[in-house]
Order: sequence, then C-alpha cells, then structure tokens
Amino acid sequence: MANKPAPTHLDPLKQSGLKNTRQRKAILDILASGNQPFAAEDVYLSLKQNQVDINLSTVYRSLETMREKNVVRKVSVAGDNRMLYELNLHTHQHYLVCVQCKKICPVGHCPLESFEKSVAQETNYTIMGHRLDIYGLCPDCQQTRQPDR
Repeated sequence: MANKPAPTHLDPLKQSGLKNTRQRKAILDILASGNQPFAAEDVYLSLKQNQVDINLSTVYRSLETMREKNVVRKVSVAGDNRMLYELNLHTHQHYLVCVQCKKICPVGHCPLESFEKSVAQETNYTIMGHRLDIYGLCPDCQQTRQPDR
C-alpha cells in the first residue's frame, strides 16, 4: 500500500527550500483552516490558543519569510490597516468585505474573466492579472444596523 501524500500546504515549504519547522507548519495549518486571509495577530492568537510556544515577532518573521518564498501571499483590504496573509494556492481570489465588522468572505468564482479578455482585445494589452474586492454590509451587520435618521 502506498504512503498517503502529505497535505498540500506542507509541500510548498520543501519546494521553496524552507525548513519544515513545527512553528511554520502550525502557521500554515491555521492559514489552511479558513477560507479567508488572516492578520498576523490573528495567527498568533490562534497559535497561543492551540498551545504553540511562539511569540508575535516570530509569527511576523515566519509569514514574511514564507511570503518571500511565495508560500503565502499578502492581501490588503481597503479600510483595514492590517496586512493579511493567505496560502498561495497559485490562483487568484476575490472577496466580499464587510465595511462595518471587516468580515471577509471569498467569492466562489471570478466574474472578470470575460471582461479581462474583452479589455485585452480592445486595448491590445497583455493582461497579467486583476484584483476585485467588493464592499458592503454582511447579513449580521445589516440586522444590527440602526436605520439612518
């Protein structure tokens, strides 16, 4: 019987030449556990909750090292001063962002693919990528929001 393959988020460490340390593995496990990007502080708090012995500066250094090696990527969201991190799955992702509570939800598909092709044909540009974040109020914040007076 063949050995089970390692989880896909562990392979990038080896491929990037980084050591697979217990702390890096724990950080990647947290990033893989959600479907949205995490702030370094949130990663740190999750690690502490899971009794991983690490300090915040190590979390920042590890995330930045993994970003430099293309294992994770930074995401910025308008209205949020924090840098967020997500696993680099080598695909792009679009997000819905709540302007009140800052909750981030992924959009399940890319609504810009045909638009991108059309723009490329019209302008003769070679399109290298795009980014789309949509802002609004999540269902929870809609329920708690006071009507405008």
